[in-house]
Amino acid sequence: MPESKNDNFFERVYDVARLIPNGRVTSYGAIAKYLGAARSARMVGWAMNACHGRDDVPAHRVVNRQGLLSGKHHFPGSNLMQQLLESEGVEIEDNKVVHFDTHFWNPSVELDF
Repeated sequence: MPESKNDNFFERVYDVARLIPNGRVTSYGAIAKYLGAARSARMVGWAMNACHGRDDVPAHRVVNRQGLLSGKHHFPGSNLMQQLLESEGVEIEDNKVVHFDTHFWNPSVELDF
């Protein structure tokens, strides 16, 4: 079966997500913008949801544009996303990244390829 357009986009999303440094977070929209699909933040979210069970994609480092752990319900257990971020030194309060601007990693700025 040929690869679909979504499969290719999802793999490109995963390639970017793999580059997010430990202790940093980015947003669905920032990944979409970097990939030249600025209006596809929701599709980046679908990609993150579809990658669960893949240890090679740090989906826990992708949050919404305000720093909310909007994808946490897709992780097993009640607080796994938060626990993973906290284990990397990211403080979470009320399901939101504390000092989001300090932890934010913007692929459009950080990556030069």
